Amino acid sequence: MQNIENKVIIITGASSGIGEATAYKLAENGAKLVLGARREDKLKAIVEKIKAKGGEAVYRVTDVVKPEDNAALVELAKATFGKLDAIFLNAGLMPSSPLSALETNNWNAMVDVNIKGVLNGIAAVLPTFEAQKSGHILTTSSVAGLKVYPGGTVYCGTKWAVKAIMEGLRMESAQAGTNIRTATIYPAAVQSELVDHITDSSTSKGYRELYDNFEIPAERVANVVAFALSQPADTNISEFTIGPTTQAW
Repeated sequence: MQNIENKVIIITGASSGIGEATAYKLAENGAKLVLGARREDKLKAIVEKIKAKGGEAVYRVTDVVKPEDNAALVELAKATFGKLDAIFLNAGLMPSSPLSALETNNWNAMVDVNIKGVLNGIAAVLPTFEAQKSGHILTTSSVAGLKVYPGGTVYCGTKWAVKAIMEGLRMESAQAGTNIRTATIYPAAVQSELVDHITDSSTSKGYRELYDNFEIPAERVANVVAFALSQPADTNISEFTIGPTTQAW
């Protein structure tokens, strides 16, 4: 795919689901990858698989809630590959529940990862991208960032925040002439581990049934990420909504 070969790209949340699928897709197209997530065993296996097929990838154990971990990914990219072209901010949590369940620890975890994790990633790459007057920042939001539904109120709130942050970033970059492009992806039922972390029993049951009936492979989103990255430097496609044909999302 054009414009991907030799690009140096960071992926957070890279140990499973959309992040893992995107790593394989971009590696197949010649990108050089820097993978971040909390589970080292998963990251190591993914990097080894990419290298076994002739690709280039490194990893670092990363907690996106920590600004220093995000900064370290940027430094790893530069130290290993000499540059940085794009970052895919894909780490996220979805322990949804009704507000009345008062799962306040999960509320805070979603705010920390889904909002602050995105902001930390942006902060880590902006100095580099602004200095070189180029760069691409992509993130995984959710259809929950376009509509609100009962049982997912806090999760929806975090994903609406991502929509606002990314749109503001795009506009500010255009005004500043830094040529930084953005892409926000809004998946519906796509294969991931998100549902596994829902602790509210009634909510978990509903989500599990929904995903079992409708989910499409994470590779479908990886294709969208690759498409966004493949566009010419003068073209920004800022939003993508993607989901199963059979799901009424």
